Amino acid sequence: QVQLVESGGGSVQAGGSLRLSCAASGYTYCMAWFRQAPGKEREGVASRRSDGITTYAESVKGRFTISKDKNILYLQMNSLKPEDTAMYYCAADPGGGVCRDIRSYKYWGQGTQVTVSS
Repeated sequence: QVQLVESGGGSVQAGGSLRLSCAASGYTYCMAWFRQAPGKEREGVASRRSDGITTYAESVKGRFTISKDKNILYLQMNSLKPEDTAMYYCAADPGGGVCRDIRSYKYWGQGTQVTVSS
């Protein structure tokens, strides 16, 4: 069982920055950030495998950075745009899945809201 606790969401103006954090209670093979805007499907934002390999959605490349320090996963979000507005979820796969595939993730955080105004 892995518990995930997220923090760091909020409201910013376009062009601003936010950093999301996700504390994990157990071993994880893949960890990732997903987001879901109202009326849309949940989509992958960035993932990180236990060996450090990362992936990013095309829409956030060059603006977002995923990193991990001990048991805390971070998402540094710069140059935020109104279209980044969504509920952001941290997710964890304890073993062997494909990190960019949402079906790999067994554990989910409660979500943290990010709102970007123009």
